[in-house]
Amino acid sequence: MDFPTTRLSMVRAAASPGLRDARSQDALADLYRLYWPPLYAFVRRMGYDHDHAQDLTQGFVTRMIEKNALQHFHKERGRFRTFLLASLKHYLANERAAARALKRGGESPSVPLEDAGPVRDDLTPEKVFERRWAVELLQRAMGRLREEYTHSSNGLQFERLRSHLAGDAERVPYREMASELGMTEGAVKVAMHRMRQRFHEALREEVSQTVTHPEEVGDEIRYLLAAIAGQ
Repeated sequence: MDFPTTRLSMVRAAASPGLRDARSQDALADLYRLYWPPLYAFVRRMGYDHDHAQDLTQGFVTRMIEKNALQHFHKERGRFRTFLLASLKHYLANERAAARALKRGGESPSVPLEDAGPVRDDLTPEKVFERRWAVELLQRAMGRLREEYTHSSNGLQFERLRSHLAGDAERVPYREMASELGMTEGAVKVAMHRMRQRFHEALREEVSQTVTHPEEVGDEIRYLLAAIAGQ
């Protein structure tokens, strides 16, 4: 069975030489928008203040789109995460000699300037990038579940069960959730099992967007979960 077409493979196709149209630029902008938080977190950890880090991250994204840089990502090199981080490091090295010399405006799509939140002081910039990358993938997988449950009119069930899925400290007991949802305690446990299964599937689907071979998905998930755990 062929590995399903992923967001990454579609954008790589759109970024191929000779296909520099509005659709390919929009696709590239969407891809970089997804990975804004880990990019920004890395730049912040390199010692730049909030405003400068936003400028540098925006400048990097703009440059990548303008130069159609994604065409240089080769599937045999594996993970898009690795390619993107190496490209960002190269960009920052060049930009240090020309502080705030960022190219703005033009017709390049912009990316929302959003703060990625605080980070631990003892982590290297690379670890910050990887942890933030992992968090974004987990959040997108959780977002998929929320949409699915809401679409099927099970939004309340999702909100009650997600505390167990996310491992929140103040989790509502199954018996209490059963009473609130009008279900038996056994039915709640079955629903929780199904939600965990679907979450794992959603996470695999998200990770599959960032690797080029199906056999890499499991290893990438383990690596990113270890990054979150600080290992």
